[in-house]
Amino acid sequence: MRVILLFFSFLGIILTSQAQQISPLAPLPSSKQLKWQAMEYYGFVHFNMNTFTNVEWGEGKEAPNNFNPSALDCRQWARIAKASGMKGLILTAKHHDGFALYPSKFTSHTVAKSPWKNGKGDVVKELANACKEYGLKMGIYLSPWDRFHPAYGTDEYNKIYAKMQKELLTQYGPIFEFWYDGANGEGPNGKKQVYDWPLFHSMVNKYQPDAVQFSDNGPDIRWVGNERGYNYETSWSPFNKDEIYPGFPNFDKYRNGQENGSHWVAPEVDVSIRPGWYYHPNEDNKVKSPDSLMKIYVASVGRNANLLLNIPVDTRGLIHPNDSAAMIGFADLRKKGLINLINPTNSVIRVSSTHNSNYSSKLLTDKSINTAWAPESNDKRAYIDLMFNKAVRANAFMLQEPITLGQRIKAFSIEITLESGEKLTLNGKTIGYKRMITFPEKMVKQIRVFLEDSRAQPLISNLELYRIISTRNESLFH
Repeated sequence: MRVILLFFSFLGIILTSQAQQISPLAPLPSSKQLKWQAMEYYGFVHFNMNTFTNVEWGEGKEAPNNFNPSALDCRQWARIAKASGMKGLILTAKHHDGFALYPSKFTSHTVAKSPWKNGKGDVVKELANACKEYGLKMGIYLSPWDRFHPAYGTDEYNKIYAKMQKELLTQYGPIFEFWYDGANGEGPNGKKQVYDWPLFHSMVNKYQPDAVQFSDNGPDIRWVGNERGYNYETSWSPFNKDEIYPGFPNFDKYRNGQENGSHWVAPEVDVSIRPGWYYHPNEDNKVKSPDSLMKIYVASVGRNANLLLNIPVDTRGLIHPNDSAAMIGFADLRKKGLINLINPTNSVIRVSSTHNSNYSSKLLTDKSINTAWAPESNDKRAYIDLMFNKAVRANAFMLQEPITLGQRIKAFSIEITLESGEKLTLNGKTIGYKRMITFPEKMVKQIRVFLEDSRAQPLISNLELYRIISTRNESLFH
């Protein structure tokens, strides 16, 4: 009898413990999607035949001898990317014109036919080695559209593209992201291609199962819906990916994701540091400033997306000094501005309720995305109070959800009490992995966050408060 009582007592403890845990809310991110999201910021390198012909989209008729960088140095790219805080680099291994930056066996339009290194060069290999040396992750862009290949527009081309994928996925080490392009125009024979997406996806899953794949509908991460450097106020990682396809004409209807989407497909913001994606000499003085890049960061990483910043490498094969200066200046702004002003010595946090000790308000400042505060399930308008002993100068507030348990928050508001007693109210929609709310720089005495609406019991993982400054030592936000 005693054994039976002990068993049921032990079982009761297990069931009680399980009852205390808040259940995940599907869909959920995979482990590789979580690792990708944690990268936050990485680079795109547009360098190819277009660099030398001074166009954005080549026609596939360009002579290979056009490609001849005078001082190509992928170590310089990696060194600058690392210094700027990027976590990886994605290279345009083949753009729409069909010219490959490596000696592929499945097309004759490659660096092997160029005068660069007497046809013995391989840009993909050089960048892979440089990324390894500088501790960066390597990604591949391979446009399915090919304006050169004679097989384009036939079933055979899908097999050729898959074989090129295999080359890139098996010869250059780990790949963190494989980037498809939704462009699909006519090939040299005037035909368009019906892409075999299941085949393409299977190649990456087979040879680089830890890599995420990007396109309009994923399958792992998706296009944000613009190339101007921002995500939208409402941004759901849940996404009905089976309803659309790469190049989908009505993508605007899907750009915000879907509150009850079927799959987890978080957005990526792709934007160039210059007006164009490829290098053009007349854009040397049109490089985005560090201030502009900081605003882009807040509107991308700060709106539940990752930032993919493009650097157009010049005809020498080097990152131009103007681009490099902007990238390093941007890194300096982040270093100085993204300092959390909340600490135990200057502030106190109080909450409307707590689900249980596993979801304590102390977890709001532990910097872990795997822990969270949760209010009681019957708390109809849960809130977090952040009170400062002495007012602090700030202009941005950051919140995170523990996305391992799903995305939940549908709407929230922030009431800021200033040192003067004046109140400032800000409204937000979704949160997701990370959400930054900016406001005119003020002396802040108290912040109250109301969780207005959610798909399920809300969870908040982290809170941070910043004063983001500009290169002119002025507030970025007015």
